[in-house]
Amino acid sequence: MYNQLPVQINTVKISGGKDKNVFYPRVVMHQNQHLERTLNTAIVNQTQQLINKQIGNMPTTVMEMLGLYEIKNNQRQVLSLSLSNYTYHEHAAHGMTYIKSLTFDLQQERLCELKDLFKADSDYIQRLSAIISQQIKQRDIPLINDFTKIQPNQDFYVADKALVIYFQLYELTPYVFGFPMFPISLYEIQNIVDENGPLGRLSMNN
Repeated sequence: MYNQLPVQINTVKISGGKDKNVFYPRVVMHQNQHLERTLNTAIVNQTQQLINKQIGNMPTTVMEMLGLYEIKNNQRQVLSLSLSNYTYHEHAAHGMTYIKSLTFDLQQERLCELKDLFKADSDYIQRLSAIISQQIKQRDIPLINDFTKIQPNQDFYVADKALVIYFQLYELTPYVFGFPMFPISLYEIQNIVDENGPLGRLSMNN
């Protein structure tokens, strides 16, 4: 039962001066130093990638940067978190935000891609895409690009008994809509979920 307990999360801050702060999580696992290093390396790398994406080849000065994180799931040996980075460049019409998520299977000691959550022979792309198409209609979500299907490595996170598929700003909807998020109940996709993976453990009722 001890291994089922949530992992300890500390907050680390990177500061580049006034109005430029990035906060990210650091996992503390006294009983497994190797896994702790693996998780924290992935988190630091993703945090840095978001910073690099914001700075990029932009010729203008960064006036403001704020990096934040949210722990979406920290139970049953599944750690899922989101890292966001908002940056405003000088003379820009508005700031830009990106969100990236990381989901770790602590039992198997690995970072999961979307395909890792499902049975090998399941057509998870078609199944999830159909559910998202239905939600777009039901919720009357305005699109700037027609939605056909998700990418094999589509952005996602896990929250309790739901898989949340999401898209970046401008990827699917107008900027003013914000991030299109599509929560999918694990019970709706239970027959294609890998029972031994993160979603399988989270959908158990015990």
